Amino acid sequence: MDLRAYLQEQREKVEKALALILPEPEGPAADVVKAMKYSLFAGGKRLRPILCIAGAEALGEDGSHVMPVACALEMIHTYSLIHDDLPAMDNDDMRRGKPTNHKVFGEAKAILAGDGLLTEAFRVMAQIPLGKIRPEALLRVICLVAQASGYQGMVGGQVTDIQSERKTVEPATVEFIHSHKTGALIAASVTSGAILGAASETQVDAINAYGRGIGLAFQISDDILDVEGDSEKMGKGVGGDARKKKVTYPSVHGLGTSKRIQEQTIDQAIHSLEAFDSKADPLRAIATYIIERKK
Repeated sequence: MDLRAYLQEQREKVEKALALILPEPEGPAADVVKAMKYSLFAGGKRLRPILCIAGAEALGEDGSHVMPVACALEMIHTYSLIHDDLPAMDNDDMRRGKPTNHKVFGEAKAILAGDGLLTEAFRVMAQIPLGKIRPEALLRVICLVAQASGYQGMVGGQVTDIQSERKTVEPATVEFIHSHKTGALIAASVTSGAILGAASETQVDAINAYGRGIGLAFQISDDILDVEGDSEKMGKGVGGDARKKKVTYPSVHGLGTSKRIQEQTIDQAIHSLEAFDSKADPLRAIATYIIERKK
């Protein structure tokens, strides 16, 4: 399949849907809405919403009815980037080729912009019309996304990452950080699409295994790119992990072993989809793309 064309088509659909969610900035809350929109529309791969759509498509759905959840996932991801860039966290100046949110709007508004995106994401999911989607499936997805975003997922991984800086850690710790800080929301994205696509429990388990695999591999890829990537292509600086003495796969395992682990993880993720037919080909292609991407 032509993955580039598929990603571009889905990205355009997601962009149009996101544009309908946030209002034009006006009134007393205009400043925080501007800050929310600044980061939400600063570019990006839109990987998480695309995975949600592809998860539904693997079950034979057209993916359109999962778009609100797909958009909510992108809003949660964007909130995490705003907060991750803050001086108290990674203290980054650039994101997606643009100044980070707090550099433009100040720390207080950046924090509130992240809070606003996170909260709005759950409102968007809670207001999905219950036509094609079963109420119990939607509730399950909301719970899954909340778990992946909170202390059992992204937040838990992030705090462990911070606590591990400048320390020598076991390989299990770096795997925990990566599988929670990044992998949890990626896994929840594709699994949400499958649940809303009326997958059986066996199918949900298989899709979730795929999501966990590519989620871990995606963060390993970020680690590798921070060592040997091109800052212009990536839209942010490289080498920051080493300067901050962050725990990464290359710092724990070395670059060569990290690449081998990544390849094995992707192979296992693709193998998880063996019971699915060609409708899951976008998921298979995305898994390969994760290793090949340069930004």
